[in-house]
Amino acid sequence: MVKVSVVIPVYNVEDFLGECLDSICNQTLEDIEIICVNDGSKDKSLEILNEYASRDKRMTVIDQENGGHAVATNRGMKLATGKYIFFMDSDDILELTALEDTYKVAEERDVDFVIFQAINYYMDTGKLVEAENYSMNELADDVGDSVFNWKDIKKHVFNITVTPWSKLYNREFVMKNSIIYPEGLVFDDNVFFFETLFAADRITFLRKHLFKRRWYSSSSTTSGAKHFANYIKICDLIWQTFFKYGVFDEFKDELLIKKFKTNFHWYMNIRPFYKQMFLDDLREDYQRIASDDEFRKYIEKDMTSLQKLLFDGVLKYENRHDFDVLFKKFRLLEKQEKLKEKYENAKQLNEELLNSSSWKATENLRSFMHKLR
Repeated sequence: MVKVSVVIPVYNVEDFLGECLDSICNQTLEDIEIICVNDGSKDKSLEILNEYASRDKRMTVIDQENGGHAVATNRGMKLATGKYIFFMDSDDILELTALEDTYKVAEERDVDFVIFQAINYYMDTGKLVEAENYSMNELADDVGDSVFNWKDIKKHVFNITVTPWSKLYNREFVMKNSIIYPEGLVFDDNVFFFETLFAADRITFLRKHLFKRRWYSSSSTTSGAKHFANYIKICDLIWQTFFKYGVFDEFKDELLIKKFKTNFHWYMNIRPFYKQMFLDDLREDYQRIASDDEFRKYIEKDMTSLQKLLFDGVLKYENRHDFDVLFKKFRLLEKQEKLKEKYENAKQLNEELLNSSSWKATENLRSFMHKLR
């Protein structure tokens, strides 16, 4: 049995694929297998894959008609034979010691998966920029080198990046729990992550930036394409996962906030041509959940006035241009709320300063300095 299986779904990434494969083929951990699934690429990706495979016998290339990221990844996962499995994005870069570092930690601590850090690589500037969503420093501070599960890190559950390429999974753990990527949808890694999180008994964190996440203008997460609307369905699947593991009630408030916040994030960033479609899908989803008595209680009791403004707006406005007017109002009110909060915080700090002993102790000096002006 090889130590690590690397699964790489590939689709139209000829400009970046070579650098990705170099970072895998040259890993310091040599006992690996590399399973590349070409998902119907129309560029030279398959040619590049075959060229690398001819030089590295550890690499297997599968060519299939386009079925999407999840279909390609699930197929690669079925073919994997390693003790651990790593899911690589075909346009990103893995540090050369990453598999060796994470494998050692996984073995030493006997875990279901290892979480590690990543860093943003911006193509336009060539800069590496650390971001909290991929560094997860607050989680790292809390868990250190310990072994934990979701019950130990409840406050961090929604602050762990869902990306599969920041984890090394025990393959038997994944297979035993029948965890796969939901097919036919973008953002499928969200569901896979929460499945593994709640199924795992033993997780650990490695505080090393071992992955470079490439950002460029045509990236699928920045394109504003039609598939942004997939997140509506993904939210439903996430909810189903929380129900499956009996933890929905415990995280209900966070799930509702995440649903609203993320859906409107993608609505704001989707291309104008697709906004009407997105709004129609969102309304259908909200009509369904609004008919639930338990959810209606939440709306009446816990939903903020701004959240309710948008929720009611989705149900009320069928034309996306009318809804956009409301959405702009929401954004302005949201900014107003944040400014008000900053003002109140500044006011409180000022009062604390005026009442502090240091302020009173310097009263005579301040009076003297004022007279000199």
